[in-house]
Amino acid sequence: MPNAQLRSRFPAEVGRNGLLVIAARALRTFGYGCTSVLLAELLAQDGDAPWQTGLLLAVAAAGSVFASLMLGLFADVWGRRRTLIACGCLMAVTGVVFALSESYPVLVAAAFIGTISPSTNDNTPFSGVEQAILAQSCPPARHTAIFTCYNVTAMASGALGGLAAAALGLQTWTSAPDAAFALYAVLAAGTVTLFWRLSPQAEAPGTVRPDRSGHRGRVPGQVRLLAGLSALDALSGGLAVQAVLAWWFAHRYGATTTQLGLVFFAANLLPALAQLTAPLLARRRGLLATMLLPHTAANLLLACLPFAQNLATAVTLLLLRQTVSKIDVPARQAFTAAVVPSAHRTAAASLTSLARSVAVSAAPLAATTLLTGTLAALGAPLLLGAALGLGYDLALWRAYRGAPLPEG
Repeated sequence: MPNAQLRSRFPAEVGRNGLLVIAARALRTFGYGCTSVLLAELLAQDGDAPWQTGLLLAVAAAGSVFASLMLGLFADVWGRRRTLIACGCLMAVTGVVFALSESYPVLVAAAFIGTISPSTNDNTPFSGVEQAILAQSCPPARHTAIFTCYNVTAMASGALGGLAAAALGLQTWTSAPDAAFALYAVLAAGTVTLFWRLSPQAEAPGTVRPDRSGHRGRVPGQVRLLAGLSALDALSGGLAVQAVLAWWFAHRYGATTTQLGLVFFAANLLPALAQLTAPLLARRRGLLATMLLPHTAANLLLACLPFAQNLATAVTLLLLRQTVSKIDVPARQAFTAAVVPSAHRTAAASLTSLARSVAVSAAPLAATTLLTGTLAALGAPLLLGAALGLGYDLALWRAYRGAPLPEG
């Protein structure tokens, strides 16, 4: 009976727009899960060096930074539905270009205008607008639960994308990376169809223009602090994104494409299941504990990963780390939505996403630089990522340990 009640309440509370946003992100993240495993292989097949992979990922992240800034300032003026459709079309174009072209400059240009992601983390222009739509699609008391659904469905889809990459590695009619990016273009077209069906209720509550007043009230200050912390967290995670981990597992332990696909299927599915505990943990322990405890455990496990002596041990540590690594995400999104007035949620969500994208744009170059010689053998990107992640945890605790945080 409780499950039946939940099923009957959920659509009514989220509404059609919320369900469309959740479905669109699931499709998009399936594509990220598939292509991120095979991106380095695609560039290697074209004869590109590892540093060129890092440069392309940095350019892709820089494109997301620019687009996130524009959407944060103007999406509510241009129309949320319209901007999401435009972003989906650019994503489709990028998939087609990566599937058909072997020209590195063309791929770099496509990566800038589209949304190529090195992992299933969604630090893209879509996320800020989507989170604003979700926040006004349900009562505030349900924000943590709804953001949990938003993230869990995406992570489960990303896991299935990794499984799809394993399957593409077994077929022989074309190269697995080319097939993956062709699929990516089809998925992007699917997101455009979903965004097209958004109703006028998805738009901002009134005309919102960029604030030129210079106001520096309490809420903007909190948002700026969260944006800075988000940048540190993203830099930490960017040093250990799925594409970097796939390269490291292949070169350190000789993992095959099929093995990598299966590993990252599990590595994305486990955090999706674990994140279901976020609403319960937020209610019992509060948002701060929900944001900190699992995240700290994940960073400690990441620090242990480079010391694994064989593939089985490394995979075990990775899966343990992944299981607890995303429990904090819904609580963080719910907190951002709670402290910002509804008319400014797009700007706030986009600002934190923008800060994460800026940090992520630097991480691939740093990670691939550290994946050379002795540094690669030591797992330097993973160790540095863990250290920065623990620094984020400490800074977040010091900033908010005495603050009256909203309930989840």
